[in-house]
Amino acid sequence: MALTNNDIFKKLRVAHKLRDTDIIEICALVDFKVSKGELGAFFRKEDHPKYMECGDQILRNFLNGLIIHLRGPMPPKNK
Repeated sequence: MALTNNDIFKKLRVAHKLRDTDIIEICALVDFKVSKGELGAFFRKEDHPKYMECGDQILRNFLNGLIIHLRGPMPPKNK
């Protein structure tokens, strides 16, 4: 069975001990807005009526924000 975006998101959340507010701040680092309600829907079980599938764009923006959160912003390139 393959991992879904929701599974990956949940595992990263647990591994990095992130709260909803942390995830919202991480997404804001890449100018991506996500609400607590949306996050709750992503982390529900698939058979729950309010479950929502995590799309590629959401996971991609979270991962890009997580890189900045963990490493810091990229230094400017010298030409």
